[in-house]
Amino acid sequence: MTVRTTAAALFVAGAAAGTVALTTGTASAMPTDFNCTSGQVTTKLVYGGAGAGGRDGAVQFTAKPGETCTLPGSLPVDLTGAHDVLVSSDAAPDAPAVEVSNGSSAYLPLHWTAIGAPGEQETPLALTVTAPQETSPRGDTSDPKIDLSWNLGGVDATSGSHTVHTGTMTAGTAPTI
Repeated sequence: MTVRTTAAALFVAGAAAGTVALTTGTASAMPTDFNCTSGQVTTKLVYGGAGAGGRDGAVQFTAKPGETCTLPGSLPVDLTGAHDVLVSSDAAPDAPAVEVSNGSSAYLPLHWTAIGAPGEQETPLALTVTAPQETSPRGDTSDPKIDLSWNLGGVDATSGSHTVHTGTMTAGTAPTI
């Protein structure tokens, strides 16, 4: 009986050690679908052109070297310094996420009108995008708020067309004129 009891005890101990090793190995693996932090990407505003009173631009995100993360299909965007201008997302609630890795880019399109007379336009001071994550898989923490100086000109501030529309996150570099 001692041999049988010892063999059973060794089997249980070995299974427990294997489970601990498997769990430890899984916990240390870097996830591939981790949402981006502001520290994992560089971000800039890109002018996309104008036509028929409309203006286009984009917020472009580029993964830093050695970084891989996911940007949701839509991100919260706010404007500072243009109190009569609103921001509205035209992205579907289930818009697909985009992965960026090692220098690849994705962009969030922007569209607005600028047909109002100079006194009916406002020029924002900054655009703020909120990154979806504060802590990277390595434990690095960064402020989720990404502030970008607005360099894309005036925005119509009249009640009929006073909105900057954001679109769906798109893989690639932002289109320019």
